[in-house]
Amino acid sequence: MRTPPLYLAPPSTPSIRAEIAAGRLGAIVTPASGNRLPDDGVFAVDNAVFSGNYPGDVKYLRYLERFVDHADRSLFVTAPDVVGNAYATVARSRRMLKEIRAMGLPAALVAQDFMEFCPPWDWDDFDALFIGGTTAWKLSDAAANLASVAASLGKHVHVGRVNSLLRYRMVSWADSVDGTYLQWAGPDQALPTVLGWRDALLQDDDQSPAPPSLFDTPPDDLDPWDGGYDLTSWLKPPPQKRRPTPRPQLGQLALL
Repeated sequence: MRTPPLYLAPPSTPSIRAEIAAGRLGAIVTPASGNRLPDDGVFAVDNAVFSGNYPGDVKYLRYLERFVDHADRSLFVTAPDVVGNAYATVARSRRMLKEIRAMGLPAALVAQDFMEFCPPWDWDDFDALFIGGTTAWKLSDAAANLASVAASLGKHVHVGRVNSLLRYRMVSWADSVDGTYLQWAGPDQALPTVLGWRDALLQDDDQSPAPPSLFDTPPDDLDPWDGGYDLTSWLKPPPQKRRPTPRPQLGQLALL
């Protein structure tokens, strides 16, 4: 079995920073987090678009300047994306991917729903593929196939919003993952649980049952909201077609 994905966590407490320094976790920082980059260990930078805290291209590039001297331990820096829209993401990311690379940092394209059908992008334009999008898409065969191609080309593959052992197992093909579990459950209190996910995968052997598919996963792990997507419009029934008013027959017209 390949090495389990490295879990990236906000370096918000001494305990987490110690695990990052020891290599059992990685760090992930955003322009809005306010967390200081640890002195040791690998890290990634996310753009904070998903949380609605992206500062804009100019301020984002200025923020990234602080990481240039630490580029040798950077896994990736995400270019700005458009949540749920692969075509708009590619258009928005194209220039910023070049800007990030020009700073000497590895640039990541954030894959969104139906990226597999979106033609105007090139594998040579980025160094890492960040699997974003809705929960159903990120756990689909299409996303896994994109990740497989990325890995075959030497790209780092990351999956966002991984908040359970079940999902961690389902994306065990990734190089790294992150989620909000530590923030919501309490960083130090939940830390042993997150570290235990990696240990659980290490204990799996070839005889273990295959990871559950998307279709036999408990609904609570596939909640379409999953942190913020507004999918309520998907749940609304389609508008009912208005029945046409029946036209009177010729015999009826004679009686009117």
